[in-house]
Amino acid sequence: MQLHELYPFPEERQTKKRLGRGRGSGLGKTSGKGHKGQRSRSGGGVKAGFEGGQMPLQRRLPKRGFKNFNRVEYAALNLDALAKAFEGQAEVTLEDIYTKGLCSRNLPVKILGRGELAASMTIEAHRFSVTAKEKIEKAGGSAKALEA
Repeated sequence: MQLHELYPFPEERQTKKRLGRGRGSGLGKTSGKGHKGQRSRSGGGVKAGFEGGQMPLQRRLPKRGFKNFNRVEYAALNLDALAKAFEGQAEVTLEDIYTKGLCSRNLPVKILGRGELAASMTIEAHRFSVTAKEKIEKAGGSAKALEA
């Protein structure tokens, strides 16, 4: 297979509009732009949201709410999922969690307390809920918190 043999075939391609090539083309003289006016000019037109000088919608509506730009989103991971994925393993690092695909690499990880641990485990994550930390220590393991 060659590059020129790939889809779309030449007969299926849409030909470019050839503007200003005489009356017979149907796109001569004003080139399909009508007569005069802002939109017929090169670079003409108005910016998105412009309403002809009327107060634009985004400025007529009141501001609402608050957006905390400093908020840190965490990928939540429960103890039951952790115990199932790393059964019989004594130490669970953050890299192990990412490698198994339990959490996205783009987010810091927080361990939550749903479920129980049967064996002692040393777990490494960015944050731990209070119940998760208690359950890990109760099972004889330790929770190692990293900086997010």
